[in-house]
Amino acid sequence: MVDSYAGLDDAGVAATAARAGADVVRSMYGRRLARIDKGAGDFATAADVEAEKAILGVVRAARPEDAVLGEEGGRQGPAGAARQWLVDPLCGTLNYAAGTPAVAVNVALRDGAAAVADPFGGEVFLTDGETARVRHDGAEARLAPASTTRLVEVNLDPPFPNAPGFRAVDLLAHPGFAERFRPRVLSTTLALAWVAAGRRAAYVTDGGDLSGSVHFAAGIAVCRAAGCVVTGIDGNPVGRAGRGLVAAADAETHDSLMSMISRCT
Repeated sequence: MVDSYAGLDDAGVAATAARAGADVVRSMYGRRLARIDKGAGDFATAADVEAEKAILGVVRAARPEDAVLGEEGGRQGPAGAARQWLVDPLCGTLNYAAGTPAVAVNVALRDGAAAVADPFGGEVFLTDGETARVRHDGAEARLAPASTTRLVEVNLDPPFPNAPGFRAVDLLAHPGFAERFRPRVLSTTLALAWVAAGRRAAYVTDGGDLSGSVHFAAGIAVCRAAGCVVTGIDGNPVGRAGRGLVAAADAETHDSLMSMISRCT
């Protein structure tokens, strides 16, 4: 098994692992799956668990000295490992369980390579930390952010840790938003990869420090490598100093959104 991953760089490991998880997610789609209750209305399915197992199988075989932080399994791997992989095996579980094929599989090396796989579109968006590209049907192309669609993805899922100061729904009510943009609610971080690919002008979500989040790390890495403007909703760098996330295709779009967000707070 290890030999089959020989020669893969970190981006290759991330892409291979994400694709392995995506294969599981796709194969289990449409079945009546057992649910694991996480409280507060959140849950995982058997597909989340099995996809994470597939991803971990790749990472452990290719990088046995690294640790892994998984959405379902928590932290695993050697204690004191210098490197850690962040794994969200099925981002958009509620969509998936409702029979809506709008999900992502996220695999990221903290502060390094990352991949976002679309199980149903067959695409893998990846970065080596320097450049960003998409693979599909054996072909590969560089990602090119653009704001021409004017579509802005807004995450409306609770909790809302910055309320009442900021709630994403308030941004949608801003009169300038409707004049310039069109809202979309995909409810999966696949939308972050779409910003990098020029299919969305921006993505906005509430939250705290998302830099080490299994949900967001891969999408943030792809967006940054593609040349997107990425900050918190307060304009600070994503991390301990930042809150939430604004990922925009260009500076003009980012500035416009930040101006509207500041008036909502």
